[in-house]
Parts: sequence; C-alpha cells; structure tokens
Amino acid sequence: MSDDTSIKLLGISGSPRKGSTDYIVNEALRYAQEKYDNVEVEYFSARAKNMKFCIHCDHCVRKKEGCIHKDDLVDLYDKMLWADAWIIGTPVYQGTLSAQTKTIMDRCRAVVARDPKAFLNKVGAAAAVGGDRVGGQEPAMQTIHNFYIISEMIPVAGGSFGSNLGGSFWSQDKGAKGAAEDSEGLRTLHRTINKMMKTVITMKNIK
Repeated sequence: MSDDTSIKLLGISGSPRKGSTDYIVNEALRYAQEKYDNVEVEYFSARAKNMKFCIHCDHCVRKKEGCIHKDDLVDLYDKMLWADAWIIGTPVYQGTLSAQTKTIMDRCRAVVARDPKAFLNKVGAAAAVGGDRVGGQEPAMQTIHNFYIISEMIPVAGGSFGSNLGGSFWSQDKGAKGAAEDSEGLRTLHRTINKMMKTVITMKNIK
C-alpha cells in the first residue's frame, strides 16, 4: 500500500523487443530500490502491446474522457498518474527514439486534455541505448526531455562530465548483455537516477 512517504517510480521501455532497453529501464528501478528507502516501482514495456497512433481526432479535447483508442495504453495512464517520477527508455532508431516511445508520449495528450496539470511537477528522466556509442542517444533523450517540459514535468539528468542528458548506453548490438557490459552507460544511468531521486525527495518535502 502506498503512503505519502513512499517514492513511486515508473519505468517505461519504448522498445518492441525484450533486450537492451528493457534491461536499462529495469536496472534504473533496481538501483533506485537498492539505494533509497521506501521506493515502490511499476514497469511498462511497449513489447507486444496494442498501441495505436495518436490521430489528432480531438476526441480527448472535446469529451475530456480520455483517448478514443481503448488499447493497452489505458493501463499506462493510471501508472503515470500514480508515479512521482518516470524514467523513459528508448532504443535508438534512425538517430532518434523509437516509434513506440513516440506513440506513448503522443498519446499522453488524452491525459492532459482531461486535466492540464495531470503531470505537473512529476520528475522525468531519460535513457537511450544504441548499437553505436554515438548513434543518436542524445537526440532521443532530448525528445523525451521536450515531452517532459511540455507536460510541465521536471526533467533531470546526471549532470555535466558524462551524464548530460541521462543514461546513454552502447549495446554493441548484443542486446541486454551488451548494455550490462557497458560500464560507462551504467555510470550515466546511476548518476541520473541519483539526481532524479534527490529531486523527488526535495519536491515531496516542499509539499
């Protein structure tokens, strides 16, 4: 059972596969629970999910009853509202984030159409994993941060000198094994989670 003193974290994997992105998001949740007290976690993966694209039909704006699509993202909306903080992880596709990750973010329009302050002051972090060391991880994470800013969330990363925008991984196209072997990627992720957790703690103390 959640209480006001617990910290509720949501991990979202925007990959259609069970591989490196799944690993890095779950590693973020594991690390947070290991290092900090009273942490609750939820996880959502795009893998095998029925997720329709946003078609900008404005049903959510007119009706304020959520999205016209009744698919697997309905469950994610509840997790998003529950959480104090999110980490969205994406694989790098064509130098940026995956279509699945973009669909998840686009479909959040239905939530904020019903309540424009639904995500206000939630803390958001990003992680990206590519087959090349420098293959589009930063543009992918920047897009996730743009989404957080537009949603009135608080975007965070691990800070300068190596973790500027979040957890940046090189899988060497070896899936979860490759991500787990990337010590530099793990360093950037752990720094990002530390900053995310400290920000959440500060926000909860302010409240």
